[in-house]
Parts: sequence; structure tokens; C-alpha cells
Amino acid sequence: MAKELIKAIIFTEFDEELGPNPVLWYPSDLPESFRMVVSIKSITILSADQGLMPKSLIIMPFPSLNSKGIIKYIEKEDKSRRGGVAQSSITLLFSEIDDLIFYKYLIFLEPAFNETTQEIIKIEDIKTNKEILSNEIDNLRTEILNILEDLRIKEQSVLKTEAFPEEPVEDKEVIKYKFKIVVCGDPGVGKTSTILRFTDNAFIRTYIPTLGVNISEKNVKIDGNLVGLILWDIAGQSKFETMRKHFYKGTEAVILIFDLTNLKSFESIPKWYEDIKKYVIADNKIVGFILGNKEDLEDSRIIAKKDANKIAKELGLDYIETSALTGKNVELSFHKVAEALINSKK
Repeated sequence: MAKELIKAIIFTEFDEELGPNPVLWYPSDLPESFRMVVSIKSITILSADQGLMPKSLIIMPFPSLNSKGIIKYIEKEDKSRRGGVAQSSITLLFSEIDDLIFYKYLIFLEPAFNETTQEIIKIEDIKTNKEILSNEIDNLRTEILNILEDLRIKEQSVLKTEAFPEEPVEDKEVIKYKFKIVVCGDPGVGKTSTILRFTDNAFIRTYIPTLGVNISEKNVKIDGNLVGLILWDIAGQSKFETMRKHFYKGTEAVILIFDLTNLKSFESIPKWYEDIKKYVIADNKIVGFILGNKEDLEDSRIIAKKDANKIAKELGLDYIETSALTGKNVELSFHKVAEALINSKK
């Protein structure tokens, strides 16, 4: 049931003297240590981004709590504060095992968070209006539960249509091949969205910075053989540069993604290739593809297909244009990688 998906909701204010301060939380018996871990991490993450207030929802891991959190940051005018601005956050905690549900439906949850944010901004003094604040947080929880339940019911009633329908897998069927594939590219090009489109036919419109690495797995049928694809979604931010060499070990194929509307992300592709090549030991050439993502944004496109094909040829890779939004060529791309890997083994 949807009600079991929410572990906690914590509203945190940044107090100039106390620092991150949990003001209100659900459930009411949430341990203080739990509240403080969430509040401190939710607020202090802002300092890692030069104090810029994220406009959209973000998802952040809380490993010590076996949880992940959806965080909505709030900024409201307050002349009594230094800089004339008060900062706060709403953090919704859920179990790590349920993360796919929240990644998949994040776009549907954002309006509920935005509505609650606007109501909180209207509250003149949070400290003296805790009852009003409590009602707003409770309304948010109820609204999210209703959205999740509604989506669950709708999903059960709709049959999936896939470009590559999955063949039934027998209980005793053995995976003949298993391959590690790293997916790299600059932040915001659509790596996580592309992987989710492939693994669960889902799409995330809101940019969620991958924190280090996310690992997904999907089995596919290639020429009657069951093939296990282990997908390593590598964070693109420079602060994770020293970690990446550990993630590259054992890589058997690469998928390099750039944004067709972003020149810098395209120019970074050779750098990503060289970064991987330094740490991948292979007897043969690196198997892989370059994906030009966001093919659906025709009016904003600035990278010509011939230029992308030229880079791909220079690196010895193949090139495919995709859209994580529409799903165009996403399934095809991963199936072609699997086929190329099988052929390399023969």
C-alpha cells in the first residue's frame, strides 16, 4: 500500500545560531538522532553548491538510515535574517528498496511539493504558527499518498507496450552472458533517465544529480540467449573524479551520452572516452556506443548528426540518437551493445 512508502517527513529551518534545526516531523515519535541526521544533511548540501537554491526536487541518499530522501528547498523573504532571506527544507524519507517508485513518479509529486512550498512561504512566522505548518505538512503527506495510490492503480490497469517485448524467462533458464556496462557523460545529459527508460520504461523530467554511482540490472534475450546487463550510471560532476577510476574496473562496454542541445557536453565525449580508457584493460578495442540524447528537442538542437558520427568514427564507436522522453532508440541502443559484446566473445 502507498501509505507504507513514506518513512518520515521532516521540515527543517536553517537557524543562524543553531544551524539546521528540525522544526516539525512525521511521525511524531521520530528519534532525535534520526531527525538531526536528515536536517543537517538536507540543509548543508546547499553549501556544496555555492549556496544556490535548487528550484526542483532532488533525491539524496541517507545510507546510515537505509533511506533516500526527496528534498524540496524553500527560500522566503525575512528582513530579520542576515541577507534578508530565510532558508528551509522539506525532506520526505523512503526506503532504499522503494527508490525506483519515487524516481519513476517524481514528476507527478513535484506539483504537490510546490503547492505546499507556496503555502509555507505565506506563513509569517513559522515558530509561532506551528499548527498551521503541521497542517500543511500533513496535507502534503496525504496528497503524495493519494498520488502514489492513484498511479499504482492506473499502472496496473495499463498494459505496457515495448519496442522489444520481453520474452518469458523459464525458472531454470541460465544467464549465458553477464556484462558490465558503464554509462558516462556530463551532468544533466540524461544518463539516469536513459537507463530508467530501458530498465523500467520510466522517464524523469527533473534533473537529479547522481551521487557517485547508481547500479541497475536488466536481463534481455539476444538470439535466444539470456544476457544480464549490469549498468553503472557514473556521476558526471568533477567532485567525483577521483572515485570514478574504481567504478571503471571490470568494464566490458561503454555508453557515452551527450545532450544534442548542449555543445559542451558533446565536446566532452572524447575526454570521457580517454578517462575510461586509462583504467579499462582490454585485449581488443573498447566496445561501446555514443548516444546523442534529447533528439525530441528539434528546435533547440545544435549538434549535427555528421559531427557526431565523425567523433564516433574517430573513437571507434557507433553512434545512435535517442530520446529518454519518448523512448526513441533507447531499447535499440542497449540491445545493440549486448549484441556487440556477444560478438566480441565469439
